[in-house]
Amino acid sequence: MEIIAGFSHGLMVALQPENLLYCFIGVTLGTFIGVLPGIGSMAAIAMILPLTFYLEPTSALVMIAGVYYGAEYGGSIASILMNIPGTPSSSITCIDGYPMARQGRAGVALFASAIASFGGGMIGMVVMAVLAPVLAQLALNFGPTEYFAVILLGLVAASAVSNGSPVKGVAMVVAGLMLGTIGVDITTGAERFTMGIPELRDGVSLVIVAMGLFGVGELIVSIKANASGAHQNRIDYAQFYPTRAEWKAMVAPILRGGGIGSFFGALPGTGQTVASAVAYAVEKKLSPARARFGQGAVEGVAVPESANNSATQTAFIPTLTLGVPGSASMALVIGALMIHGIVPGPRLLVDHSDLFWGLVASFLIGNILLLILNIPLIGLWVRLLQIPYKYLYPTIIVLICVGVYSINNNVFDVWLTLAFGWAGYLMRLFRFEPAPLLIGFVLGPMMEEQLRRAMLLSRGDAGVFLTRPISGVLIVLTVVLLVWSILSALRAKRRVRAAMRSAE
Repeated sequence: MEIIAGFSHGLMVALQPENLLYCFIGVTLGTFIGVLPGIGSMAAIAMILPLTFYLEPTSALVMIAGVYYGAEYGGSIASILMNIPGTPSSSITCIDGYPMARQGRAGVALFASAIASFGGGMIGMVVMAVLAPVLAQLALNFGPTEYFAVILLGLVAASAVSNGSPVKGVAMVVAGLMLGTIGVDITTGAERFTMGIPELRDGVSLVIVAMGLFGVGELIVSIKANASGAHQNRIDYAQFYPTRAEWKAMVAPILRGGGIGSFFGALPGTGQTVASAVAYAVEKKLSPARARFGQGAVEGVAVPESANNSATQTAFIPTLTLGVPGSASMALVIGALMIHGIVPGPRLLVDHSDLFWGLVASFLIGNILLLILNIPLIGLWVRLLQIPYKYLYPTIIVLICVGVYSINNNVFDVWLTLAFGWAGYLMRLFRFEPAPLLIGFVLGPMMEEQLRRAMLLSRGDAGVFLTRPISGVLIVLTVVLLVWSILSALRAKRRVRAAMRSAE
């Protein structure tokens, strides 16, 4: 009853005209900024942060939150239509979203993305309203060993993302792990694999890797196909909305993605990209239609979008209840609150209940506004595919270069993106899929950091991963998943051999 009363009060706060106006402004700006490649939610929040200094604290937080999850909505648009991740977390959406656009089903993909984002956002809102204190306490129980075990489980699941040879999938995960080690070692301060290039001291940005492998790489493939007349964008205007079968196929992935995203969003330092990557890997492992993943499966669009947006909502839990920012964007949120004299922490739910419940209720209003805003625009976004290639290609390249250059204002990043683009093209020629590499790159550096912390705290005792309850359970689940994957692969080989013998 206390939760219902709090949410009802928050709804009254969120429905005040000024809060409603700033929520609409936030989600609208966030959507259109998210469409621009490489900008991301952090840059979007930074742009509007000075405007919030003159607002009431609740209005300021509602608008910042609207920009934050609005950018995640918008990030999927460029991912689906042009294979260019609008935000780093939407790079997972490229895997199945862009193949759907190539099949003339861009409208279905965008509609599924909007519905899944709404569903994930609602799950995240409910989790935040009901479980904020509990999840905050759970997050406090997560140490280096638990983080390592969670990430290891995600990496093992990621090895199943590849539709080709399992060996190639593992090789791509390992390549992603190795790519993530480039830069200065955070423990020793030594440079690793920088080849003496100063620009690589801080490592390789996820935006560069994602835009290179997915954006530039696919662009090279498309130019080659279009030059030979083998590929033209087809738009089937009768397929703007999912079929009944696709609606049914999306329900379970949205629920699973929302649950996984809510969990990872509440953990400081993980974020939407990790949530999307793990959710996609888990969904492919559980789905009966896993062979269609990477080929344009509507589930492959629904699950990362649901996880992405639920993680966006629950990311406010550690930020507000513990005062621990889970990402750079959340650090800006804390800065905005402190400017207004509000210190995030366990007392915020008591001392500033209007602000907390007003924010939670604004998630409901903001997600409804985003749904109303995005669904009518599907036809407009899809018509981008009708632009002639001679105009579309240069525009995409310019957008990629501007987005990448804006990260560090460095031309080197642009050249590095083009290099990853050619690497992505070669990977496609030799049937190596980029998705496992991307997931390994996202999760690898975090896993290394948590492994080192755990070993330092345990003074080199590796048994700590099994003696701590949470990490022990996760390690056992990882081993079970690994054994099950091996047995499944062996059974598949036996079936193939039996089929070949019977054919003889």
